[in-house]
Amino acid sequence: MNRKLLPLILIFSILTSCTKEDPIETEVNELTEYDFEVIDYFKEISLGFEFGGASEITRRWQQNMKVYIGGNPSPELLNEFKQIKAEINTLVGTDFKIEEVNDSLAANYYMFFGNKTQFDKIYPQYKDYTESNWGLFFMSWGASQNLSSGKMFVNIIRANSKEQKHILREELTQSLGLAKDSDKYPESIFQTSWTTTNQYSELDKDLIRLLYHPSMRSGLRGYQVEELLIDILSTQYY
Repeated sequence: MNRKLLPLILIFSILTSCTKEDPIETEVNELTEYDFEVIDYFKEISLGFEFGGASEITRRWQQNMKVYIGGNPSPELLNEFKQIKAEINTLVGTDFKIEEVNDSLAANYYMFFGNKTQFDKIYPQYKDYTESNWGLFFMSWGASQNLSSGKMFVNIIRANSKEQKHILREELTQSLGLAKDSDKYPESIFQTSWTTTNQYSELDKDLIRLLYHPSMRSGLRGYQVEELLIDILSTQYY
């Protein structure tokens, strides 16, 4: 009986040894000074919001941001939105995308270009904020801490063309979940002081990439973010 089973056992052993996958190798890289700058800046920008008292944790979109545009945007502003959308969609490493929709009922993000009076008629609950701001955004999220909807206002009466483009880029980028400002880097889109920069710095691009890295997730606190970013930046899988 044992002699009859022996050939089958040998064949099975040969087959399994041929089909066994090699383990994934990892290469650990030493973090650079720039990497630590990225980690610190990410924690400063991505945890919580400037106003409202929301908990200081990461939040990002899982579903697509479906943007409906209202108000009176110029063709130049519409082209700028398309450019920013393309840049962001290229930087993210997940399935998330920003897309424009023509039906407001299909949208989860409302982008309005106009004046304070017009915006206040639509959203009277925000009129105290529009009094002193040329642009702003408001976000909603669920129990999972994933962003689910939002709205943005750009005052095209108070701001000139270049300023409108800056406000559009800043507010839209912060609506991704990079919602705070900082005074650290003058060239950053997240700079606290008033600027009219209309492009992302390399540091800005890395923050977008990392928030939408496949390993990142919503609901992380500062120490968890730091541990995860160290792992992402120091380890290459191949």
